[in-house]
Amino acid sequence: MSAAPGQVDTERRGHTQPASDESWFGAFGPAEESRFADATPEPLPFTAPAELDEAAATAAAATPEPSADSRFLLRQAERLVSTGQTAFERIYRTFIGARAALGVALVVTLGVAGVFGLRPNLATVLISVAYATLALALWWMPRTQRATAPQELAHLRSPQWLATIGADLVCFTALPLLAPGSSLNYVALLMLPVLMAGVLTPRAMALATAGIATLALLGAAWLAVLAGGDAAQLMTQAGLAGAGLFVITVLVGELAGRLAREELTARGNMEMARQQAQLNRLVIEEMQDGVLVVDRRGRVRAANPAARLLLAPTGPCRPAPFQLRGVDAWAALVKTVERAFVDAAWPEAGRDVTLVFEPGASRTLRVRIRFTRKREPQAAEEFCVLFLEDVRNMQARSRQEKLAAMGRVSAGIAHEIRNPLAAIAQANALLDEDAVLPSQRQLTRMVADNVDRLKRIVDDVMEVAADDPREASVIDASAQVAAVCSEWARASDVRLGDQSVLRVELPLEPIGVVFDAEHLRRVLVNLLDNARRHASGKPGTIFLRLDSRDDTRAFLSVTSDGEPIPSEVERYLFEPFFSTRSRGTGLGLYICRELCERYGASIDYRVRPAGEELLNEFFVVMRRRATTPTDARLHLTP
Repeated sequence: MSAAPGQVDTERRGHTQPASDESWFGAFGPAEESRFADATPEPLPFTAPAELDEAAATAAAATPEPSADSRFLLRQAERLVSTGQTAFERIYRTFIGARAALGVALVVTLGVAGVFGLRPNLATVLISVAYATLALALWWMPRTQRATAPQELAHLRSPQWLATIGADLVCFTALPLLAPGSSLNYVALLMLPVLMAGVLTPRAMALATAGIATLALLGAAWLAVLAGGDAAQLMTQAGLAGAGLFVITVLVGELAGRLAREELTARGNMEMARQQAQLNRLVIEEMQDGVLVVDRRGRVRAANPAARLLLAPTGPCRPAPFQLRGVDAWAALVKTVERAFVDAAWPEAGRDVTLVFEPGASRTLRVRIRFTRKREPQAAEEFCVLFLEDVRNMQARSRQEKLAAMGRVSAGIAHEIRNPLAAIAQANALLDEDAVLPSQRQLTRMVADNVDRLKRIVDDVMEVAADDPREASVIDASAQVAAVCSEWARASDVRLGDQSVLRVELPLEPIGVVFDAEHLRRVLVNLLDNARRHASGKPGTIFLRLDSRDDTRAFLSVTSDGEPIPSEVERYLFEPFFSTRSRGTGLGLYICRELCERYGASIDYRVRPAGEELLNEFFVVMRRRATTPTDARLHLTP
């Protein structure tokens, strides 16, 4: 016997039961069914539970209609998948319920016949009552016991087969034999075990069941012939009825196999759709751009975390679903959505929309709108998808791209400047040796000063443009900062002590950070130089502090007095070639930021609260990591 497609798929999934011992629903045995039935259904991505039906209807509207000859089976497969039971369990319990109803009908029929004077013999009554009792007991037992598996009906000696199909064959064969002259036609009852075997058992067993029923029909016909009946008529009727039983067995087996294959396909598609939904949700959740799904009524059906952050002045707004209308800050966005639905079109590059949260606090968003399906002449869009992006982030990316291109050009120029600059320095040194007049020496000093300045600029540009940054190591920040402060004080002629302009606060225990010692020295020297340049020079007007915020971060700050940096200057602090000094290169803070980012650190500026003496604060947040004794010894000595 050839295996059904459902059985072949089952064998590929690892079942060891032979194909001949499986029914059409063997593919939905306990192992396969538990994988689907026990799994927690995943919600549609970004769809509120209250809106599932409408969203499902919208998705169904955009799905092509199946062919007419498969609509019924597809609907049946959808119904089977939507319930929690397996297909075998549902059909098995349907047959069990039919047997219970048939048993009750037999007893009632005998009672009604007795009322009208038709007295059945005692054997018929006992068999009918016994069958009804057994059928009702089996109908009740599955409610309190475990479900029957397909393999349990695949053997003639199994208790489930004997209590159902076997009992039906015995009872429905015995009734016409024990009551040959009865006016009740018991032969038609043999259809129930034949149908049950054709649907729930392997084909060989189903055909064997049909053969047993056919033999029972022929036996009953033979007894009727012995009782004086027409042999040709009775045997012909029994033979035709037996042939019909075989045809019915084959037909119901094919229908059951097709339904099993449809259910298997539906469950596989459901699993694939669930995995795709999880993948889509993960991708959208991690997107940097905000994503909103909005309907015509202005109700947000879905919103990813980036969109929720963009719609609120601080922190995220509430999760979807929520209403856009009614919030003053979102009025411009509501008008944008309404306009998009009316025009049924939107520029590919999007438009800018400004959200005003409160006076002085606003955010400009670039809004791109896409519809859920292509617009048709008589179809109205019910949903649109909004892609939101902060214009400041777009401008920052544009600036970064321009700076990257300018950095590559600057690096090439700086490399070409080095050799002529060295020649100028050497020629100036020779001229200085021959200079006699004070005016000549003054000119050579001016040339030397400007050559040194150009060398520093070239070194800075080449440092930033380096493609191979040094390997990050773990250093003792406490020892390194102490050494840099001592070195800077000596080089800048700053006396250390209680009356010093520099006040340092360092922890007693080592703090390991991920940084390069030379690069940390360069960042710290730049911050100290800037602080001294703008500080008043009084004792303690430059305050350096190093502490550990937690087990993962170390905090280094340089605070100084003086006027706070204006807001129009603050936004350009860390951009290259921006300087408030005529002789400044504008690369100092930019290099500090680049060096910090190489090691996963960050640098920023903030104004201290009003009332404090030191208002200007530059701070660096570094990654902490435990130091080894070797690391400490390497950096304790300045």
